Amino acid sequence: MDAFTLLLTIHIVCGSASLLLGLLILLLKKGDKRHKLLGKIYFSCMLSAALVALPMCFLHPNYFLFIIGIFTTYMLLTGKRYLKKKKISDVTYVDWLLTGTMLLFGIAFIVFGGIKIIQSNYFGIVFLLFGSIGILFVYQDTQNFRGGSTYVNYWLTTHIQRMSASYIATVTAFLVVNNRILPGVIAWLLPTVLITPLIVIWTRKHMRKRPVVTQNPV
Repeated sequence: MDAFTLLLTIHIVCGSASLLLGLLILLLKKGDKRHKLLGKIYFSCMLSAALVALPMCFLHPNYFLFIIGIFTTYMLLTGKRYLKKKKISDVTYVDWLLTGTMLLFGIAFIVFGGIKIIQSNYFGIVFLLFGSIGILFVYQDTQNFRGGSTYVNYWLTTHIQRMSASYIATVTAFLVVNNRILPGVIAWLLPTVLITPLIVIWTRKHMRKRPVVTQNPV
């Protein structure tokens, strides 16, 4: 078994497990012991699948794997770390490093996507979308890390958004690889279009706005 075949096997096994575990997590009650246990297993499986995808892209160049690998790794790592970011002093250089890395890749994805579209290759839309989403999350990080969030429990809502976004990447990968019916761009974008409204609903359900502080009149 050569290196690529070994990496591919790990990627398929861990990715398949993540697909099933993620669905269970979405359907079951949130926050209990079962959720936390399944979440830890999902995180390990999904991160393994994402990380092995990166060297696979160098062995056999593949834009699809590269985008999913970068995007998913960022979402998973930041999503997990946000559970311990309940105040500004909890932010470390590792958090800024992850955010800065996503900023660079987000810009690169947007530029590359624009070039592809100019060349009449509409797969560039995918690069633009994922690059734009990455930049939005970078902005969110910057606001949260500096204490600019309007929500008391920003750490929880951001955790929900990031882990859900990582599942979008999992479903996207599965659909693109196994799709035999839909046009390529549609297969890429469909999971984002379908799952994003659910993320908005779940986030709003848990949002707790900071109380408005008013100054006493002199």
